[in-house]
Amino acid sequence: MKISVIGAGNVGATCAHILASKGFAQEVVLVDILEGIPQGKGLDMWEAAPVAGSDTFVSGSNDYAPTAGSDIVVITAGLARKPGMTREDLLAKNTEIVKDVTSNVAKHSPNSILIIISNPLDTMTYVAYKVSGFPHQRVMGMAGILDTARYRSFIAMELKMSVEDISAVVLGGHGDTMVPFPRLTTVGGVPLTDLLPKERIDAIVERTRKGGIEIVNFLKTGSAYYAPAAAAAQMCESIALNKRRVLPCACWLTGEYGLRDLFMGVPAVLGTKGVEKVLEINFSPEEKEAFMKSSEAIRKTMNEAKL
Repeated sequence: MKISVIGAGNVGATCAHILASKGFAQEVVLVDILEGIPQGKGLDMWEAAPVAGSDTFVSGSNDYAPTAGSDIVVITAGLARKPGMTREDLLAKNTEIVKDVTSNVAKHSPNSILIIISNPLDTMTYVAYKVSGFPHQRVMGMAGILDTARYRSFIAMELKMSVEDISAVVLGGHGDTMVPFPRLTTVGGVPLTDLLPKERIDAIVERTRKGGIEIVNFLKTGSAYYAPAAAAAQMCESIALNKRRVLPCACWLTGEYGLRDLFMGVPAVLGTKGVEKVLEINFSPEEKEAFMKSSEAIRKTMNEAKL
């Protein structure tokens, strides 16, 4: 299993490090346009292998030739958000970046599975899908796993309980219109609604929606990278080991939930073929309204990409 990560910034380098540490890939290639950066970071990770006990070889490059024959390619390339910026502000610039990256990836690894992290995520996944020409099952966006992780972490903080015992799902677009599902959230099998009053749950949901910008406002000059990188690595692991985990990802809809021809966060089974199945949830009227509102926001941004 060979995995390439395009973009050696905070998200890309952290993702490559997690993948190398887990050891399920034979090789990880880190690519960036900045001379020396991917080479230096890749070498540093490889030198950590004896300590980590992993034989995953890590290398860095400024071109795509070493990525040839990759099984999975994680695309993180693009501008990061700064305070005051929305994900949509990044649209024009990152569309051009993702188009160029995807074209090179498709040329060198025509049978790969693409995982997109660049923002605005749902639309950048659409850009990669259109440019690559890959079957939609082999193109997906990392979104719901990150949003769900934030939701679970905030619940754990509120209840002072283990994150491992919190089961939850956040669907829809990766942004202010994401749709957490308190009705389906449990803690050790106990419904969240039995443990917290509605006003506290609503506050956690709102903090989840603003989870990304909360970190941007703290960092000032960048955005989150540990959690996004960990989420992408989890997707890689499920695909590489054919674990067929059910994970919320941005998938191309072909009629599921009454929607088609857009990428949106839904529960998906991830295996060696990519998105092997999309699971459908029976929504309450309020949940359906929020989900459809999210789909409208995604389609608007997607149309603005003008592909």
